Amino acid sequence: MRPIQMVDLKQQYEHIKGDVDAAIHAVLDSCAFINGKPVQDFAQQLSAYVGSKHVIPCANGTDALQIALMALGLQPGDEVITPSFTYIATTEVIALLRLKPVFVEVDTKTFCIAPDAIEKAITSKTKAIVPVHLYGQAANMEAIMQIARKHNLYVIEDNAQAIGCNYSFSNGTKKKTGAIGTIGCTSFFPSKNLGCYGDGGAIFTDDDQLANRIRMIANHGQSKRYYHDVVGCNSRLDTLQAAVLNVKLKKLDEYIAARQQAAAYYDRAFAGHPKITTPFRATYSDHVFHQYTLILNDVDRDGLNQYLADRQIPSMIYYPVPAHRQTMFEAFGSDASHLPGTDWLTERVISLPIHTELDEEQLTLITQNVLAYINQ
Repeated sequence: MRPIQMVDLKQQYEHIKGDVDAAIHAVLDSCAFINGKPVQDFAQQLSAYVGSKHVIPCANGTDALQIALMALGLQPGDEVITPSFTYIATTEVIALLRLKPVFVEVDTKTFCIAPDAIEKAITSKTKAIVPVHLYGQAANMEAIMQIARKHNLYVIEDNAQAIGCNYSFSNGTKKKTGAIGTIGCTSFFPSKNLGCYGDGGAIFTDDDQLANRIRMIANHGQSKRYYHDVVGCNSRLDTLQAAVLNVKLKKLDEYIAARQQAAAYYDRAFAGHPKITTPFRATYSDHVFHQYTLILNDVDRDGLNQYLADRQIPSMIYYPVPAHRQTMFEAFGSDASHLPGTDWLTERVISLPIHTELDEEQLTLITQNVLAYINQ
């Protein structure tokens, strides 16, 4: 049996090696390493896939979030509502721009930001909401967009973990996550469902003026070469990464299906166990399973993590210290006691291997060992 990985990029590469190698060699032959044709091709293909009018590639997912906030013209001290239960990049860029992160609870079933918590946190200084589609499932975007329209707020979707996810509205229409809010942002970090072989990211919007501003900000604030209209940065997806992504985008739906199949195996193995809560499926969202995350009840979570590691089975704890308890946010006066649901999750969640190359032998070994520890 192959060694078990949290994400088996080597095996995935072996299956697409010919196409990837050819795409990379074409870039090497062209020597167009910055803004080469594969970058424009990828932006067009991703735009069609996601259903967003504009896709602006950039250097990474963190830059995507920062540039999105910069493009909205927010001012120091403006408040941005976001979950604390997320990777730090989501909240870090808010503080970096001297905006005030306002941390609110997540739904402990979906792990995504709770709309009722957003409503309660809105003040006269609130300017934007940053929902995170965590672990591969969408936040309740219909409710969030209703709140945003009611209070005239921007919505920036952090779609780094849910690219390819379909959101179903109550009227029966569907949209891809990332194409619902004012702006969507994603990451192409190698372990993502759509990952390159380095860093990469993209920004989505249907707004023509915002798209132009985003493009300027990502390119040193230039409207044309050497004419700098706004303060910007240097953030671009290089051609080699775009070439890889052009190959992998064609496989994304297949990759999602493989992840969903692995998740279904886990679900069956753990079904009905009183100490294991398997991932909840919201009626309004697909689940593309960037992570397969359990909630453990009356189990030594860290003990299980170590037990699996001792048997060469990886597992991960995302995220053991939520943002509202991080030292970096103390200056913003964050109340570290007001998010009991978030704190409850951080003590109980554990993520198991999930990727496109998992086979039944590996899944059997993983589930047998999880159950052996919990049942002992």
